[in-house]
Amino acid sequence: MTRRLILDLSRTLSRAKSPVPSGIDRVELAYAEELLTRAETRLDFAAMHPLGSYAHLPRTATRKFLDLTAKRWRAADTNGEAVRRAARWLLNGVLLRGNIPYPPAVERRKRSAYLLVSHHHLDRPAVIESTLTRERASFVCMVHDLIPIEYPEYARPAEPARHHRRIQTVARMADAIIVNSEATRQSLMPWLTEVGRNPPVMVLPLGIDSAESHAAPTQDDGPPTFVYIGTIEPRKNHLLLLHIWRRLAEERGENAPRLVLIGRRGWENEQVLDMLERAPSLRGLVEEHSAMSDAQAYALLRRAKAILLPSFAEGYGLPLAEGLARGVPALCSDLPALREVGRSVPEYLDPLDGLGWMKAIVDYATPNSQRRAAQLERLKLWQPPTWSRHISDVLDLVDHEVA
Repeated sequence: MTRRLILDLSRTLSRAKSPVPSGIDRVELAYAEELLTRAETRLDFAAMHPLGSYAHLPRTATRKFLDLTAKRWRAADTNGEAVRRAARWLLNGVLLRGNIPYPPAVERRKRSAYLLVSHHHLDRPAVIESTLTRERASFVCMVHDLIPIEYPEYARPAEPARHHRRIQTVARMADAIIVNSEATRQSLMPWLTEVGRNPPVMVLPLGIDSAESHAAPTQDDGPPTFVYIGTIEPRKNHLLLLHIWRRLAEERGENAPRLVLIGRRGWENEQVLDMLERAPSLRGLVEEHSAMSDAQAYALLRRAKAILLPSFAEGYGLPLAEGLARGVPALCSDLPALREVGRSVPEYLDPLDGLGWMKAIVDYATPNSQRRAAQLERLKLWQPPTWSRHISDVLDLVDHEVA
């Protein structure tokens, strides 16, 4: 059965003020763009206003908003005010009224699929239930991770309880579930067992949306550089790298390699910020960029000796996939989700093994590093996941496996 698709864009609208996207932001935008290409004739957009009203979004205005958002996030060539203005018009001119322009009666007789690929408003089960009833739709959603529940020490104080409500909503109401990794699927399954439900759960890696995928790294005559892409928060383990770089500064001075941190500042990171702002030895060796476009980040990444991911917990590892897709070696934590993405290519280290990380970084910074050369050879066989394949599998799930 070919179902009408209703993609919820609440997350993207809520992020209109942000100059750079998070990982979940990238997913919702990629779904919108790919579905417009692959299934436009049966696609509707909808969203939830912060005050609770829900409506479908007009196609032309929504496409304009998506185009502006994509250009801003990827190339930083769009005025942020234009994105905010387009979002305000949709939020206040459409969503605040809360009127759903249902398709003609003949269309309503077809089964619909309501797609929610962010975690937006999953913690409000009554809202989800009302939406499904009004849309006469099956519920297909994505779960990105269960980290706030499994590792509450890395989350904001209220986030574990909020995420608990989200996962309960998924377990009790979803007709099909998309997860980004087998690791996430395994974390989710006990919740389904607990409520006695068995909806299809499909593991679909997140895609890479760049024409530069698998491009050769750029040669750079400057000092060796390493890149870490991720929000500055406790589970990302930035502190490990800053202590390593302080030691490298003591031992090598200006000849130490450079570290570039790309990502906004998160929460409970006082020690990291103190070192970034007050450690004299890190000045000139460690750079922080909180609002860098994708184009700028990828250009810098392709000059790096390696991408670093020393995190304590991950649901997927999109920066790892982005780095490998651009021909850049990776040093990353030995986590199941990262092994799913990188397979046999990266070097995997314990996130507590500071000396092991330092030794690997020093080796990779050395001209003609054999360890780095060996990884580049392994990387030749690695194939990046694509959004085209991902969405093809989603459409198959919606049309053939959803009850």
